[in-house]
Amino acid sequence: MLDKKDFNEMKKEFDEYDDVREKVIKKSRDILKLSKQIIYSVHRDEIDECEKLINTIRKEKKQVEKLIDGNSKLENQGAYRVAIGEYVEALLYYHFIKDGRIVKHDDLDVNTEHYLFGLIDLTGELGRKAVQLAGKDSFDEVVKIKESVSEIYGELLKFDFRDSDMRRKFDSVKYDLKKLEDLVLDLKLKGKI
Repeated sequence: MLDKKDFNEMKKEFDEYDDVREKVIKKSRDILKLSKQIIYSVHRDEIDECEKLINTIRKEKKQVEKLIDGNSKLENQGAYRVAIGEYVEALLYYHFIKDGRIVKHDDLDVNTEHYLFGLIDLTGELGRKAVQLAGKDSFDEVVKIKESVSEIYGELLKFDFRDSDMRRKFDSVKYDLKKLEDLVLDLKLKGKI
């Protein structure tokens, strides 16, 4: 015979986990939306708006971290992983455009994997920014972005990405860099730089 009390305890544990998981997914969606708003605001040079959004997103991140409370199963849950990667990308992009630097992962209070996900995605946003800057005749900034993406790529080459998502994302950096190299070459051929 089955021990019904044991099954009731397991069901309670399962239900509690599922409840927290649903809350993590909801909060993760909120972080994802805010991240996209930050990136969009940076593209539009709305730095004051970005700072408001960054204050909000940091609070959201703290709330979801309280829910996770060191539970590695929840920490590696897809929605959370994607949201924190976008969070990293948004803050890296903001600081790159505002301060001209790429902040360290400790400054963002994220683990290495989440930081790398965001850093890899950053190269796509930088490529879009370079095209935007080329249209505004800010050619030195385009070259700076190309050099930064090249440096990121060089550092990422030192990693052995075994995770298929990470590997696929990393492969996209090559294409982002190639597009930037082509843009800079085109500007040189046209005598713009």
